[in-house]
Amino acid sequence: MREKRGNLVGAAKGMVAGALLMAGTFAAAAQPLTVVELFTSQGCSSCPPANANLIKLRDRPGVLALSFAVTYWDYLGWKDTFGRQEFTERQVTYEPALGRSGPFTPQMVVNGRADTVGNQLSDIETLIGKDTPPAGPSLSLADGKATIGAGTAPANGADIWLVHYRPGVVDVPVGRGENSGHTLPHANVVHALTRLGTWSGEAATLSLPKAGDGLATAVLVQTPHGGPILAAAVE
Repeated sequence: MREKRGNLVGAAKGMVAGALLMAGTFAAAAQPLTVVELFTSQGCSSCPPANANLIKLRDRPGVLALSFAVTYWDYLGWKDTFGRQEFTERQVTYEPALGRSGPFTPQMVVNGRADTVGNQLSDIETLIGKDTPPAGPSLSLADGKATIGAGTAPANGADIWLVHYRPGVVDVPVGRGENSGHTLPHANVVHALTRLGTWSGEAATLSLPKAGDGLATAVLVQTPHGGPILAAAVE
């Protein structure tokens, strides 16, 4: 009897420990993400230090680091291999809300609310430290779907953005332009940006287009016209 009781006590302790571990896991999963967007170009001689800083941020817990390659420096002699017009448009949309007269590289934007040049890691860390957790809806990605909780949305709703990016670091040799002869490392390069719809404050579930081989998926719920990011999640 004593041995049986001991087994029951041990099993109960194991269940409690397992429950605590699961609770800790869910708490970690629910931690709000700070989104750091780098707008960069392989044709910009000032960008390599900012690229290097994004590499340092990419594995930091609670941070989603994304690299967007813009196109407006392509005329200098090297067409950015990752550049897309929609990435340039995303940056241009940010500038009025951030108090900027126009786009520039490198530029890092933190949660859509504040920005810096991005060449000094301490400046970026200061913005991350000052940023408050987004007061947006719950957001989770699983089984090819995004689940958004109910909450208070902006007056005209919030944009839902799908981001497909390649996690990790990729090196690109540059043959012409300001960085000719150099090999530039890039972290978490964005390959596709798609607006999925509008979040109006009601709970919603959306099916997500499948990412290409080797690409990861993130979803952002964001105030329109380059406003603050309200929620972010990765699959």
